Amino acid sequence: MSAVGRFLRRFAIALLFVFAAASGTVAGVLVVYTSDLPQISALDDYAPSTITRVYSAGGEVVGEFATQRRIVITYDQIPPVMRQAIMAAEDAEFDTHMGLSITRIIVTLARDLFEGKRAGASTLTQQLTRKLFLNDDKTWERKVKEAVLAIQIEKRYTKSEIVTLYCNQIPWGHGTYGVEAAARLYFGKAAKDVTLEEAALLAGIIQAPARHSPYVNLQNAMRRRNYALGQMADASFITREQAEQAKKAPIVTVGRPALDTDAAFFVEEVRQQIEERYGAQQLYENGLAVYTTLDLKLQHAAEAALAEGMRKIDRRRGFRKPVRIDAEAIESFTHPSWTAWNAKGGVPPVGASVVAVVTAVEGPLVRVRAGALHGELARADYAWTGKTTGAFLAPGDVVRVLVASVDPAAKKITGSLDQDPGFQGAVLAVQNRTGRVLAMVGGRSFELSRFNRTTQAMRQLGSTFKPIVYATAIDRGFTPVSILQDSPASWSAGAGQPLYEPLNYDKKFEGPITLRHGLEQSRNVPTVRLMESLGPNMVAAYAAKLGFTSKVQPYLSSALGSSEATLQEVVSAFAVFPNQGVRVTPFEIVRVADRQGNVLEENRPTSKEALRADTAFVMTHLLRGVVDRGTAARAASLKWPLGGKTGTTDDFTDAWFIGFDPDITIGVWIGYDLKKSLGNGESGAQAALPIWMDIMKTWIGDRKTPPEFPVPANVVFLPIDRHTGAPVEAGAEFALKEAFISGTQPGAGFGSP
Repeated sequence: MSAVGRFLRRFAIALLFVFAAASGTVAGVLVVYTSDLPQISALDDYAPSTITRVYSAGGEVVGEFATQRRIVITYDQIPPVMRQAIMAAEDAEFDTHMGLSITRIIVTLARDLFEGKRAGASTLTQQLTRKLFLNDDKTWERKVKEAVLAIQIEKRYTKSEIVTLYCNQIPWGHGTYGVEAAARLYFGKAAKDVTLEEAALLAGIIQAPARHSPYVNLQNAMRRRNYALGQMADASFITREQAEQAKKAPIVTVGRPALDTDAAFFVEEVRQQIEERYGAQQLYENGLAVYTTLDLKLQHAAEAALAEGMRKIDRRRGFRKPVRIDAEAIESFTHPSWTAWNAKGGVPPVGASVVAVVTAVEGPLVRVRAGALHGELARADYAWTGKTTGAFLAPGDVVRVLVASVDPAAKKITGSLDQDPGFQGAVLAVQNRTGRVLAMVGGRSFELSRFNRTTQAMRQLGSTFKPIVYATAIDRGFTPVSILQDSPASWSAGAGQPLYEPLNYDKKFEGPITLRHGLEQSRNVPTVRLMESLGPNMVAAYAAKLGFTSKVQPYLSSALGSSEATLQEVVSAFAVFPNQGVRVTPFEIVRVADRQGNVLEENRPTSKEALRADTAFVMTHLLRGVVDRGTAARAASLKWPLGGKTGTTDDFTDAWFIGFDPDITIGVWIGYDLKKSLGNGESGAQAALPIWMDIMKTWIGDRKTPPEFPVPANVVFLPIDRHTGAPVEAGAEFALKEAFISGTQPGAGFGSP
């Protein structure tokens, strides 16, 4: 021991005698400061704020909510190396003191006086006391209370209980509390699996997480880790050789400060429901386990398909001139998204569309910078623009780059030129039989807008509404071969209003057509005539039965989708057809349990009959024709039992496709938040259907045997001419195996209404 050290120890012993003489005064102070101390016995029922976790159907964690991100573990789940690292760095005498280290207090005071060094004198128990019951105010009252409470805790609880409380309570930065959550945060592993150098790093962070986190300051984290290793060697927890070897190891973090999720809109929908049912405190502090319906593989497919589909739509509209900054500002230019990368390891993920600034243009080569990353765009990387040289860009242009690869060490990024499409999209997938929401994408970016376009956006439906009209007709006695008139027609729209004169998409008329042909080819005028025949109020009533909660206006124009509804309503209604006429309410939450595992709620499908099973099957058969021969014929290439309907509104402001197989119904919507054209020709078949097909490919996977649509007993099949609707011999030209509800088929005394 050094001469200074021996002096300090002798000085400390002398001060002990002084403190003993002053015990009467101390007793008086204690009476004043400790009259309102909290009850230590409250720790018997220790239940700190913990993380609420949201799980997918496959058990993956897809969301977390907490005011303090914490996972409570037991003493046995804290490895000895972790306990030793913490004690060495924060309180080497933990096993021998009774809550206070008088010697340490005196030595610290002396160092402050004689050496000008400020150091902490708090034991682990004092730190725990401060975090549990007090605050960090530097007052004598707080310090006295802390000392008394620390002694009381030591009397009531064992050392192992105290260290367990400490390891579960102490903050480790980035909103994370407790050693288990900290190990997952920094290393992506459980506390029981940390190595020596990882345990030392965690122990070093405790002193000041805001300064010593490796996500904040890697040099500080290294210095504190090596300090903890040295202290462990001083305490004989490890050898000097082990300490020196561990100090040479680099700091490698594989965790993340916050959980990212591809299912952000879905998780937010779940969060809102949980908060509404249980309150914010339960959600953010009580560590609920929320088990959901989410199919993460399908969710990933939906995210990717929507992003790529929107990119293709946007590129068809051409390249738009980017914003340009002054040349002298290029080096200093920064973007908020770049700051976000630094909190997640410093690089964007592959497949992300990132903001970049053009730093130079050299013939066909365009040099860009995104944060600290630099890259080059060759001719092939912007070929979609139709440009053959980089001259259409200039230094200072703020563009986007679709990331293909990132080399953090070389600070290099590769990718292709991209741009923000400006419009939005949404996807919803629901299991027909159960109503489970399997995938939900509420927009192109949750960070840009949390508005969920699957559940909140009210959009005009266009031809997506036509199946509701046709379902009403089938249920009221029409058949697939009923004849509709496709000819000019007009209706009064009320006093002082021009006549309502709908036109077909192709501006042509075909004369008498079958009901099937009218639906398959999405003919407008015959659909309006059919709605007039049925009565608008009747069709609106059927819409409500099928699951539309938004009011469908009882006007003839509603036949062509002038009314508004959400994507969720439309998907729910379409799912009735393959589900034999049974409507099942879509839901996201299967089960909720508290931190002890007690089940708070368990949800099962809620269903009711919306259509007769035979009506639903005939509609399914008709909508399969839309895929086989109609406006969605492109989807027939999937060679799978599919049905569905395209939808397009006036001026191409909304593009829809809602389609199903026997097990699932998926809806896709594309459009601007404000009523604005996507561009000429961007119909449901052109804009939405390809996205739907990409998602459906993932759903089909490598299955070779497709499921089947169950056929009700009272449905009969007859070969008919699909152009005229007349019965024909099987195998005849244009013959189609048509489905009829028994008693309505041609030859059974039934005629077209």
